Amino acid sequence: MGSIDVHRSLEQDCVCQCIGTQMYIKRFRCILNSFTLAIKLILREHMNRRITVPARINIIGEHTDYSGGLSLPFAVNSFLVLEIIDIKQGYFGDRNVISLWKEVGGWPARLKVKSDIPIGKGLSSSAALCIAIVIGKYGDIDPLKVCKEAQRIEQKILGTNCGLLDQMAIMFAIKNKMTMINFNDNSIVHHNIPHEWKFKLIDSGIERSLNETEYNCNNRIIKSHVIEENLRVKMALNASPSELGKLLNESHSSLIKLGVSLPSIDKMVNKIQNKKGVLGARMMGGGFGGMILVLVESEEILTGDLLISSGPPFFEKIL
Repeated sequence: MGSIDVHRSLEQDCVCQCIGTQMYIKRFRCILNSFTLAIKLILREHMNRRITVPARINIIGEHTDYSGGLSLPFAVNSFLVLEIIDIKQGYFGDRNVISLWKEVGGWPARLKVKSDIPIGKGLSSSAALCIAIVIGKYGDIDPLKVCKEAQRIEQKILGTNCGLLDQMAIMFAIKNKMTMINFNDNSIVHHNIPHEWKFKLIDSGIERSLNETEYNCNNRIIKSHVIEENLRVKMALNASPSELGKLLNESHSSLIKLGVSLPSIDKMVNKIQNKKGVLGARMMGGGFGGMILVLVESEEILTGDLLISSGPPFFEKIL
């Protein structure tokens, strides 16, 4: 009986010693990590940085941002991630990314970009990149300042004559909310996205490039489009799904008159609009291709997943 107690005591001692050793190892690793971080900070001027930026969709209010109009966007769960790795000299990465980074006065760095935001599809991939660059350089600064600086470098380096819709839609995003933006004074009001509103994106198969299209040549803004589109934005706030669908259809018709659509896009949109279970559809983005935004009665309608809203960009310092 006594020997059994001795064995148990020895086992307990071994367990205690093992736990104690593990605790010491964890503490040692923690101290080592802190020491490593301190050394890295001493050896370099800047911390490595990672910036995660969402894509955006615009429910309604297209081609109104550079006319002091209204838009109703929200951020979605597709992301661009920029990692800025501090180095002693030189710049490494994609040529456009390096040019953007130098334009904001970025220090020598290795610039790594990963993204599942489709390029040239009206989901603001360029704006997401420029926002990531600005946040990477300046950190958590005033959101509107980020928007304006991102707009500036997109216009100068990427050659897109853009307004502030994309940047503000991303920077002021709140999960499960849509943002009504008034570009007359850049004010914002957040509204809940009704659960009954179910959106999908259909790829037109036409990749657009706004710095190579008519959009950038004359920026034709018809006054009647802006006035009517502003009214549609206001009406959308309290619209039922069927009412919103009609507004989307009207918006696309207005984009046709504006001259920023294509016959092939119009044919596709019209076909989608007439499908059973589709409440409305319109071309999304600057025009001449990209994605078609579709309002559906249920998830089973058409292929693809329903759009999921996202929050604003996320900035972090990393080792």
